[in-house]
Amino acid sequence: MKRKRLRFGKGFRVVPGNWRSQAAEMVLAAGATEGGAKNRHRNTGRALLRTLNFYVPPAYDRRGEPLPRDATRR
Repeated sequence: MKRKRLRFGKGFRVVPGNWRSQAAEMVLAAGATEGGAKNRHRNTGRALLRTLNFYVPPAYDRRGEPLPRDATRR
């Protein structure tokens, strides 16, 4: 099994996965926002927010750009 040490540095970072799944880490400073108007994160005005999200199937390319909804990676 491959292992990856997460840094949880500021911003959004895709963690390499495989063709079936992937993970992404995101850190928002207090009061910061990420994504569009529908993407809300409660309590970011008061505390640092650290998240680890899993996507099955993968949702982002290696640069963190969204993949088309019907894209399959093999």
